[in-house]
Amino acid sequence: MRSTAACLLALLILSGCALPPPRGDTVSLPRLQAWVEGRRVDYVTTDISDAAMAAQAGVNHAPRLRDALGSGRASVTERVYKFSDGRQISVFPSAPTPPGAAPDPNYSPLWRLVLVAWKPGAAMRELRSEEAVLAAAEAGELTLSVTDIVVNCPILPGAAR
Repeated sequence: MRSTAACLLALLILSGCALPPPRGDTVSLPRLQAWVEGRRVDYVTTDISDAAMAAQAGVNHAPRLRDALGSGRASVTERVYKFSDGRQISVFPSAPTPPGAAPDPNYSPLWRLVLVAWKPGAAMRELRSEEAVLAAAEAGELTLSVTDIVVNCPILPGAAR
């Protein structure tokens, strides 16, 4: 009769949970960049709760990600500021410090999408932090549209520059 540990190990191996994949068995995802507090970070997008955005990005449509918004309980999302015109990379308010290190209790890879649009006549410039985005909105230079779209965008280890 097999020991409990041997059975558990066999189960984990069969489910793919115990061992890393064999060398050469990798997946490639587009590396994207965003600003966090004035420094660039790399991230990937794997899932989006909005069907049209998911199709456009070529990632999984995951409608249940919206459940992360809370609805009567605490949300596990933070905001990500995405510029509607695409002229600037997104702005995340936080990242693991440092990326890939010990778990940061404040970090979540789930982000609630906030669309950013410059108002006509505003002096467009690159905004590199949440504080800069919020200051420009307060100055009446841009509009922020909070959506119910949740994106899964983990920040990659060693990505901050």
